[in-house]
Formats: sequence, structure tokens, C-alpha cells
Amino acid sequence: MGGLILRRLVLAAFVVWGVTLITFFLSHVVPGDPARLIAGPRASPAAIANVRAEFGLQKPLPQQYLTYMSDLGHGNLGISFVSHRAVSQDLVSDFPATLELTLYALVFGSLLAVLAALLSVRRRGSATETGVQLLSVTTLSVPAFWAALILQLIVAVNLGWLPLTGRLSTGVAAPPHLTGLYTVDALLTGQLGTFADALQHLVLPAFALGLAVFGLMARIMRASLLEVIGEDYVRTAEAKGLSETRVLLRHVLRNAMLPGVTVLGLQFGLLAGGIFVVEYIFAWPGIGAYAFNAFQASDYNGVMGVTLLVGVLYVLANLAVDLTYLYLDPRIRYT
Repeated sequence: MGGLILRRLVLAAFVVWGVTLITFFLSHVVPGDPARLIAGPRASPAAIANVRAEFGLQKPLPQQYLTYMSDLGHGNLGISFVSHRAVSQDLVSDFPATLELTLYALVFGSLLAVLAALLSVRRRGSATETGVQLLSVTTLSVPAFWAALILQLIVAVNLGWLPLTGRLSTGVAAPPHLTGLYTVDALLTGQLGTFADALQHLVLPAFALGLAVFGLMARIMRASLLEVIGEDYVRTAEAKGLSETRVLLRHVLRNAMLPGVTVLGLQFGLLAGGIFVVEYIFAWPGIGAYAFNAFQASDYNGVMGVTLLVGVLYVLANLAVDLTYLYLDPRIRYT
């Protein structure tokens, strides 16, 4: 186990380095002069030149990259052109909001997908199975930004059932900072009213993000369950007189979860693409909205910081998938 983790971490270092290399050069070749944006539309050429010198934007691109990597080795992600604060400070402040939203989206999508797949397999050949297949294809085809806008229009605006934007209602104070996750912090401090309000604000954005997770997970889990249910040990369990529900939950589901775990690892990274737009639509103060503003302002350091963080999380998610495989199926051996 230790050797596996060490090998994965060594490979992860090369992956993260590749992410920094590609993102740095792509972000710097995009049209736009950040020095002019920082100095303002009426700034003089001298003022723009001073800003360019302050942030080292006048240096050749390879030299800028070497400087950035040198700073990165010392834990310095640079200064944001937009907030004028350290990028690391901005990410520490905004990341808990994104993490909370992502976790709720994954839990919502995966749990419903597993339940739908089990129901579909248990009622094979019925209208229920057809409905689950149709629902999974439909949700998989719906873009996250479109789902977010439709949910806002129908549920928040027309029906008024849930809040439109933000993490908390106006006048509701944030709970004491323990983890940065409002629902968790509110529960830990006994603030049930704040917990309920934070949970209400999470429903729509988490639902919009979780639809794609549900669609893909339901299809993969259904196919995996149908494959496992025909194995000899399953027929043996049925021959012993075990109930269908017990066979599905105890003997089929665990072995069928391997493809589902892979999907969850991939979805964790894919959610990073949808979360940028969803956070912006719902005015959710996370790194998605931060990255969106950084893109618009040609904030190289901000873009690099978010990309690096997402890359590291994606690598760690895949490592977690590998370790989960070992737990779910001890027969697997990595060489």
C-alpha cells in the first residue's frame, strides 16, 4: 500500500507540472493586456509600464514561467491582479464553499443513481426500468448551466420555494469558522436555523451539478449490476433461499461498485468544468466564481492558482479511487 501511494505521488508530481506548463502558456497567449486592465482605461503609458514592471509582465514568457515555478516551490502563488491579495489567501477563503457544493452534488447524484440502478435491476422488463434508462439519458444530456437557469426560473422565481442565489439569506450570520462548510459548522455549533438556511441555498446549485453525475452513474451502475447478477456466487446465494433484496445489497452491489467508483473519480474532475458557470449563475462565492472573474480580467496568477488546485484535487481523487479498489476487491494487485 505504501509503495502504491508513493508511486502515484511521484507520477502526480509530473502531472501537476504538466498542468502548470500548459496552463501558464495558454493563459499568456490569450489576447488582452492585464497591465492596462489593472491600471485603468485612462492610465498613461508610463503608469501602464510601471504596472507591467511591478508584476514582471515585461519579461520574456519563458523567464516569467521560471520565476513562477521558483515562487511556487516556495509556496507562493503570486498576487491576484483583481483582489490585490495573495492568490493562496483567496483560494483558502473561497475553496470551502466550492468543496461543500461539490460534495453535496456528488452525494446527491451518486446516491440517487445507485437507488435508481437497483430499482431498475430489481424490476427488469417493466416500465420502471424504461423510465430509469430514459431519465439517465435525459439528465446526462442536460448542460449544467441550462439546468441552473431553468431551476432558478421555475423553483426560485416562479414558485419561490428556494433561495435564488448566495450561501445564506440576508441577515443570517455565517456560523463560526471551523471547517468553512456552512452546513457542517452550523451543526457542530448547534445553529440549526443557520444549517437549514444554508441547506436551502445548496439545493438548487447542487441539483444542477448533480444531474450529470446521476445520469452517468445510473447507466454505469445498471450495466454493472446486470453483469454481476449473473455470476455463480449470486445464483448460489439465491439457491440458499436469501431474499432478493439481501442478495442485491450484500452480494451484488459491492462487486458492482468498482465501475461506479471510477465514475465518481472522473466526475470529481469533470464537475470542475460545470462548477465555474454554476457558481457564477448562483452567485456562489467559491473558486469557480473566482476563476470566472480571473478569466475575464486576464488575472494570470488567479487562473494559475485555480487550475493548479483543481489539478491537484483531480490527482488525489484518482489516488483515492485506486485505494478504494483495493478495499472493494482484495483480489486486485497493482504491479
